[in-house]
Amino acid sequence: MLQEYQNILVPVDGSTEAELALDKAVAVAQRNNAHLDLLNVLDTKQYSYNYAGLVDGDVIYRMSEDAQNYLKKLTDKISTDQHFDDIDIHVRFGNPKNVISKDFPEEHHNDLIMIGATGLNAVERMLVGSVTEYVNRNALTDVLVVKTKLDNVTALEK
Repeated sequence: MLQEYQNILVPVDGSTEAELALDKAVAVAQRNNAHLDLLNVLDTKQYSYNYAGLVDGDVIYRMSEDAQNYLKKLTDKISTDQHFDDIDIHVRFGNPKNVISKDFPEEHHNDLIMIGATGLNAVERMLVGSVTEYVNRNALTDVLVVKTKLDNVTALEK
């Protein structure tokens, strides 16, 4: 019996790998008549270190607005190119590892997380391990780590 996923979480951070995961997630959602949650997690601690601990309300507001515009652009492209509209966009603040693996799926009842193999922050990957690695080990639900483009055959397509 095949697993039918109904509520898929796709964390995106602007990286090529995250957008590969999104492309595959759309295909999986279309086959399963599932809902997609696109999530961008803004780690304010990361920005605090870059600005000597000074992150004011205006900076946070602009970060949130930029993230929402990025997510809206992605959903518009998916709607136009792939004719898929069952997508909600979300911006959260906090530690991406915890938000993606536990907090968000618990709140939104996601049954699958489709995540890119790597993201934008190479320094954090070297120091404390990747978000993907953490999510894969600690998520409350199934995790599919996407490494290839949509045109490659995957286990979900067989």
